[in-house]
Amino acid sequence: MHPARVALAMLALVTGPALHAETVYKCVAAGQTIYQQTPCAKAQHQETIQLVDSAPADGKVAPMPGAPPPRDDVDSPEPPAPPAALPPRMYGCVRATDGKPYTSHNGNPEPYLAPSGVVGDFGGTLSDTYGNSRAAVASAPELNRGKGSVGALVNNNYIWVQDQCRALSPAETCRVLRDDADANQKAIRNAFKSDKPPLDAKDASLRRQLQACG
Repeated sequence: MHPARVALAMLALVTGPALHAETVYKCVAAGQTIYQQTPCAKAQHQETIQLVDSAPADGKVAPMPGAPPPRDDVDSPEPPAPPAALPPRMYGCVRATDGKPYTSHNGNPEPYLAPSGVVGDFGGTLSDTYGNSRAAVASAPELNRGKGSVGALVNNNYIWVQDQCRALSPAETCRVLRDDADANQKAIRNAFKSDKPPLDAKDASLRRQLQACG
């Protein structure tokens, strides 16, 4: 057989489906040489050739001798950072009857009836907080039975009012949560053992909320 044909036959054996075969049979008869995977016929002269398996069974290419071990982190992208947690939404409110500020998780408190005599100016407290000393003194038109006038009296003694609130910034919310946590810790230290369970539960809740504050 022509040397080129021999080379092609050998290449087919190495790169074809029988890539993992280790033994090749060289069969010679009538001046012709044939390479095959099965033993030669009895009339042929047979030689066996041991081939080196060039690829492992799992399809992965073996590293070159002396090469450093592969690194798993070379092509692996960094996992995305989890989104930053935000503190719970809280609102700063001003009580309509006396102008005292308080915090709430509800930014739209229900209107309520208050004696008309206690609704009035609150000095600088409300103005300093929200810029309008009368902002918290507002009637609830949907509850005034169509009267529609702000400050409409009910039975000449009571008036519908609604506390005014605004959303606190994350920094303000965290400050409120820390103040509440400090006050609750003080209450725990001074409380009787029987009074501590609800305070401990509140402490755990505040600690979870403060995790978003860093």
